[in-house]
Amino acid sequence: MTIRTGVVDGVATIEIARPEKKNALTMAMYDAMTDAIEAAGSDPAVRALLITGQPGVFTSGNDLEDFMQRPPAGPDSSVFRFMRALEACEKPVVAAVTGAAVGIGTTMLLHCDFVFVSDEARLAMPFVGLGLVPEYGSSLLIPRLMGHVKAAEKLLLGDPFTGADAVDCGIANAVLPASEVLPHARRVAERFNHLAPSAVRESKRLMKAPQRELLQQVIATEAELFGQRLRSPEAREAFQAFFEKRKPDFTKFQ
Repeated sequence: MTIRTGVVDGVATIEIARPEKKNALTMAMYDAMTDAIEAAGSDPAVRALLITGQPGVFTSGNDLEDFMQRPPAGPDSSVFRFMRALEACEKPVVAAVTGAAVGIGTTMLLHCDFVFVSDEARLAMPFVGLGLVPEYGSSLLIPRLMGHVKAAEKLLLGDPFTGADAVDCGIANAVLPASEVLPHARRVAERFNHLAPSAVRESKRLMKAPQRELLQQVIATEAELFGQRLRSPEAREAFQAFFEKRKPDFTKFQ
């Protein structure tokens, strides 16, 4: 079972559990996470959601073999359904991140309300290196969080960054020792058992409302371009290089 879910003490947990593949995400895993988010949203017993991975890895991003066999085709594809479900979730979402958070492993954090990372965490958005473009609103949200020049390091060069960097630029709340990340994130999620639930939901809605329409437009534009890029010669070279365990050669492209 690669996505484990459950509700304990008012907290719905979504655990990415595929450590043998560094928690790489398949389309089936996106479907399972979407179902869990939607179920938590409609369950009156759930006051908050908690998303976590395994010790040493949050997620390495998409399973590229599965991704190429089942590329996202339109707004109803598994990955875009997941994106909409998390972005639209009315209840507080808390993320506990240890180890690697690559690609959507980082961009999904932009749509969580609380993010706690370990001192071993390494985040990265290597889309350009795969011949692709940023996704999940990151081309809007990352420059707003850290400014253009720092965003260029993360989105154009794909430079990885630490948990401390994530805190400094506003992606995460705090850096903790790896063993303390999940317990601390759960304690924060459980605090919502003692807060007025409708006031929490309305406050979250107010916080997100000013840029929600723009964000949704950006996500849609990114998704369209991302799909086009998946079919591009540059992306084919990047993916082939990945499977051949070599560096891609982009020198022939203009």
